[in-house]
Amino acid sequence: MSDELGGVLEALDELTTDNTVPQNVRTKITTISQTLKGDSEDVTLRVNKVLDSLEEISNDSNLPSYTRTQIWNISCMLEMI
Repeated sequence: MSDELGGVLEALDELTTDNTVPQNVRTKITTISQTLKGDSEDVTLRVNKVLDSLEEISNDSNLPSYTRTQIWNISCMLEMI
């Protein structure tokens, strides 16, 4: 499972370094990464929280379409965990 989370974290890190992604979205993605890296809760709970946050981000009207697609791909990766 840690390999799967590693792939998700890599994809999230790519979004945080992409300057075309709005700053508020990059901040939320950083928070999401920290949630996944934490160990205070069960992995399933962390993944569910992150999925909710990603859904909220994907509805942002200022988000470029290709970034929205990347977020959907990350959500799919998380749903398989």
